[in-house]
Amino acid sequence: MTSFPYRLTGPIGAKATLGLIVLQVDETVEQDFRRAFAVPDVALHMSRIPSGAELTPGTIAAMEAELPRAAALLPPSAQFDAVGYACTSGTTLIGAQKVTSLVTGSANTRAVSNPLTASVAALQVVKARSIAIVSPYIASVADAISMTFGAHGFDVRDTISFGEDIEARVARIDPQSIHAAAMQAGRADGVEAVFLSCTNLRTFDIIDDLENRLGLPVISSNQALVWHMARSCGAPVTAEAPGGLFRL
Repeated sequence: MTSFPYRLTGPIGAKATLGLIVLQVDETVEQDFRRAFAVPDVALHMSRIPSGAELTPGTIAAMEAELPRAAALLPPSAQFDAVGYACTSGTTLIGAQKVTSLVTGSANTRAVSNPLTASVAALQVVKARSIAIVSPYIASVADAISMTFGAHGFDVRDTISFGEDIEARVARIDPQSIHAAAMQAGRADGVEAVFLSCTNLRTFDIIDDLENRLGLPVISSNQALVWHMARSCGAPVTAEAPGGLFRL
């Protein structure tokens, strides 16, 4: 063997270093993040967290015990500008503050985000107080989401759900079905914005068209999480990030 000298350089994320904790069964959010953050010098590191095949309050809440281990699997030498826990319903049942505590205990990060906190912030920025929600969840999970937004001061005028408890099927819900549900939700009396809940729903390619047709802001879990994490550290996003939210 011949030894050869080398130099060390800085981290890949010269503009931002981001981490994302993704559910084992989620097939959508990682793809959306890679589209939105396909920018030179933005490092995007993923970890997966065990999650049940069925979407129930019990399986969602069980992720609380796994969250520190999933966060610890992110590169330990990286200094993260932001780490996101990519589960709207999980954050609702575990609690946003608890999620932040569990992640910061295991990952070296300046900020922690999640789709619930991000979506609340996004809806406040677009000045929407009366909202309609579209989700894939069964009633017990969908009701918890609606109640949580109500507790944050929003008037939830309508909640439409596909009633699906199998996560593998959630990732296969046709975006046109989501589009049709959002159109109906957005036409409810007094609605000022539509929220598309769940990181496994394919929403990126329908948000702009929905906003044009409804004349209302449309916020999705993945879009809001991208926006919130980018905003927290100044990370640039591509034109693939949809919606008027990114133009405010």
